[in-house]
Amino acid sequence: MHSDAIRNRLLAVIALVMGVAAVKLAYPVLMPMVVAFFVIAAAWPIRRLVGDRWSASIGYTATIVVLAVGLALFFGVIYYAMAEVVKSFLDQQDKFRDLYDRYTQWSEVRGLPPIGGTGGYDRLAGLIRSLLAEVYSVLSYMGLVAVIVVMGFPEVPKLASKFRSQFESGERRSISQTIESIADGLRSYLAMTVVSSLITGLASGLWAWAMGLELALIWGILNFLLNFIPVIGNIVGVLPPTLYAIIQYDSLTMPLVIFTGFVVLQLFISNFVYPMLQARGLSMPPVTIILSLLFWGWLWGFAGALMAIPLTAVVVNVCQQFEATRKFAIFVGQRPSE
Repeated sequence: MHSDAIRNRLLAVIALVMGVAAVKLAYPVLMPMVVAFFVIAAAWPIRRLVGDRWSASIGYTATIVVLAVGLALFFGVIYYAMAEVVKSFLDQQDKFRDLYDRYTQWSEVRGLPPIGGTGGYDRLAGLIRSLLAEVYSVLSYMGLVAVIVVMGFPEVPKLASKFRSQFESGERRSISQTIESIADGLRSYLAMTVVSSLITGLASGLWAWAMGLELALIWGILNFLLNFIPVIGNIVGVLPPTLYAIIQYDSLTMPLVIFTGFVVLQLFISNFVYPMLQARGLSMPPVTIILSLLFWGWLWGFAGALMAIPLTAVVVNVCQQFEATRKFAIFVGQRPSE
């Protein structure tokens, strides 16, 4: 009996490892499908609202038009912000190299290792280029996502009807309830994230403008976009405007003031605004957020980091339906409401 339990656990571990490997290898196929599912789940209330007033065909058409305009605007803003940041840093690359050389001399005097080691500036530049290339590769999938969304929207009622006919009786009803719970959670999380990101972007842009920092609109857009990556995005969003401030101003006083202001804004939004919004959406322990970012970022790169929280929420919801994995779901899932 004891040997059977050990065998079953080993088989479960092997199955888990093989499943993770399969998900990683299937990234080109799975990622667009997952994003399309998220988009359809988030936009379905629009279809329901329009469909209650007009015919189904008008409802689908109106929802797809709203989605197309929204997604085009969102990704257009991403492209514009990235292009402006890259152009500005390329125009100032000599100053950035000089700044890096000065830091290297300062660190050598104090026995500190230079950032990136030997040839660190070129390594950092290569790292940034590879990150931008990965972001552009993710954006290139959006056309496929759009096709899946357009073709999948009209099929949702049919799929829902099939699920109800197959899984509405007895214990199988939990499958249908799980899917509904996942969709509701995704909508709540997306609404919460969009609101907090708008607040972060607006506050960051206004602070940069008030301090006379160039590209204030771009820093606001950048922080709006990075806020979709919890914790890590908030930290990263402070660095580019601070580095640019060091180049713009010849002294360290203004860059320190700008850096402090960005940090205060991020701390205020993270500790006061975000928790208030979390009460109405997904709420996970900070450790779970960090681990999910690391795991999904390793698994699917930049796209995985963007979708880490909703993907983890999906896994937690599924694990809650099985006795063997329910403890895991409780351990890593939502914090109990106070």
